[in-house]
Amino acid sequence: MPMFDLPLQTQPETQKTGLPPSLLTDFADQDLPFALTTACHAPAALMSGQAHPKVLERFATLAEAMQGAIIHAEDITPEDAPRILAILDREGRLVLAGATCDGGVAWCHPVSDAAEARAVVSEASQTRAQAMRAAEWHEHGLARRLRHHANLLDARLVDPLWRVFASRALQIAA
Repeated sequence: MPMFDLPLQTQPETQKTGLPPSLLTDFADQDLPFALTTACHAPAALMSGQAHPKVLERFATLAEAMQGAIIHAEDITPEDAPRILAILDREGRLVLAGATCDGGVAWCHPVSDAAEARAVVSEASQTRAQAMRAAEWHEHGLARRLRHHANLLDARLVDPLWRVFASRALQIAA
């Protein structure tokens, strides 16, 4: 096959789908197994209970996703509220999460077993209750910090399938 025929091989795909090549790349990204996400803060979605994580980018490997999170964190200004970035697998299971901090990501160490997961869920629930009381007392700064702490606890609730792998990835990254 002559070399000049190679660029034409992508044309039939574009013609079959009717989509421009740039959109084909976006659809191809859906096949990548790791999604870097952040929480949806749209008021309507939050109030309706339909808030889903916002996908920032997709990656082929966990290491690439972790690096992508760090790059994303570098773009967050100090004035922005702290964010939690989560890496999900293609089935939406939590692989790893961390909080943006000073242009980096402070990864949350995954729970090691079901007992620790239950303890973390209990502590997060108690922390959210404290945040509600603080809000009732008009201590909005304290309430915000307590909610963020509860979210950090939740970030440790890595899917059991990924716990050992995520812990090992953090050891290697350290």
